[in-house]
Amino acid sequence: MIRKIDHIAIAVQNLESALETFRNVLGCAPESITVEEVPSEKVRVAFIPVGETKIELLQPLADDSPISKFLQKNGDGMHHIALETDDLEQETRRITALNLSTLGAPKEGAGGKSIVFLHPKETNRVLMEFTEHKS
Repeated sequence: MIRKIDHIAIAVQNLESALETFRNVLGCAPESITVEEVPSEKVRVAFIPVGETKIELLQPLADDSPISKFLQKNGDGMHHIALETDDLEQETRRITALNLSTLGAPKEGAGGKSIVFLHPKETNRVLMEFTEHKS
């Protein structure tokens, strides 16, 4: 079952500059922000809390990163919407039963969450991610 919007992701060329902008716009304290690298996606991410959800800023760590390719094509901007689920495997089965495609198998993402992306060609050109928080 989908519980809520986990985060809205924005691809950026420069994480530090984007963090400064979003800290100012949102008025949040620097200590509320978490930053980490996600080797599987070749990105450095920052999560900025906004109520029950987060803004995720994504900066590529390599030229062959999916985020690097996105930035080359589109420039800075919204990348995906992530939806939190209680059971990633069940949601993945539900989606595939509807003849919708995922972009690969579930894997580990930022914060130790399990993630899977849905193909944007089948979701009105919106890249969507399902996330499951591991306890």
